[in-house]
Amino acid sequence: MSDLFEVVKGQVKANYPSIVFPEGDDDRIIEAAAKLSTDQMLKPIIVGNEKRVREKAESLGVSFGDAAIYDPASYENFDKLVEAFVERRKGKETDESAREKLQNPNYFGTMLVYLDYADGLVSGAAHSTGDTVRPALQIIKTKPGIQKTSGVFIMVKDEKKFVFADCAINISPNAEELAEIAISTAETAQTFDIDPKVAMLSFSTKGSASSMETQKVSEATEKAQLDRPDLVVDGEFQFDAAFVPAVAHTKAPDSPLQGEANVFIFPSLESGNLGYKIAQRLGGYDAIGPILQGLNKPVNDLSRGCSVEDVYKLALITAKQAIMEKDTTNV
Repeated sequence: MSDLFEVVKGQVKANYPSIVFPEGDDDRIIEAAAKLSTDQMLKPIIVGNEKRVREKAESLGVSFGDAAIYDPASYENFDKLVEAFVERRKGKETDESAREKLQNPNYFGTMLVYLDYADGLVSGAAHSTGDTVRPALQIIKTKPGIQKTSGVFIMVKDEKKFVFADCAINISPNAEELAEIAISTAETAQTFDIDPKVAMLSFSTKGSASSMETQKVSEATEKAQLDRPDLVVDGEFQFDAAFVPAVAHTKAPDSPLQGEANVFIFPSLESGNLGYKIAQRLGGYDAIGPILQGLNKPVNDLSRGCSVEDVYKLALITAKQAIMEKDTTNV
């Protein structure tokens, strides 16, 4: 495990937060939750039928330690969740519809986080991104001043670590949204002890080509620089001009990045999704995420092709986010 995760593990273990796993019928979730519990990293809260979950754990040869298993059908505080959900939805749900919706493990798990019965949530091994994000947006909602949540990946290989965004949520962000994504991603990088040097990516470097697409990235760069002059943000850049010092010297000699960018903001979901998967599959990088940013509390989404190790790592990232959120709230 890289230095990034060794540091995160130490921070998480010292605080021992609780993380909800709504997909208690998935083998990968059960194995990862058992490992997290055995390693005493955090307290897993597994959503599912307790008998079936324990039978599956036994068949996999794993033990849960002090992990909790909550079944929506028999959860002792279910009425409190229903009441709080109806209140949160402000007329969009009745008591009856709330009871039905909270049988859904993602809605149930998200309410546990909202009511501080848990510190964060990890889902997506067996559900789509929409199934994970929708309850979070309806219940936890975005932070003040944030228009949209976005999804980032931390790309890790040996001692190297980079942040890619948006690779999961926004299909075609406009200039204002792209600037917001850039700022949020820089803040996410800081959370994981990465000093952000943000490159706004395009197929053009500093006006080498001109189109509506390149102008959008240029406008987003200017807005991000204006909104957060304390951050190092520059663009628009082709990837090589942002990443290779020799190319940067030729194409953008006056840029503060000098080919040393470590946070990459893609102009569209299409390019971001392709970019992280190319780095993962051809470059051999671990892709941790997508980490959802901009929410009031941490909810993160797994890929349906995830491994047990992916679940373990994203749970640690989620726990780290929860610790940072509490620290910020208590300041």
